Amino acid sequence: MARLKVTQVRGTVGTKHMHRESVRSLGLKRIGHSVIKEDRPEFRGMIRTVAHLVTVEEVD
Repeated sequence: MARLKVTQVRGTVGTKHMHRESVRSLGLKRIGHSVIKEDRPEFRGMIRTVAHLVTVEEVD
């Protein structure tokens, strides 16, 4: 199964509550922090919600 590298590139100050919760649920803590997640629909939905705050790369 493919894996995704999600990196936070913008802060969550001034964003909606659900956007902050999605960033936290992805495991991101600060700008520049990256996590590796499995490519599953649950994570894709969270990433789509906060697409303006993160960048996504596919890793092997």
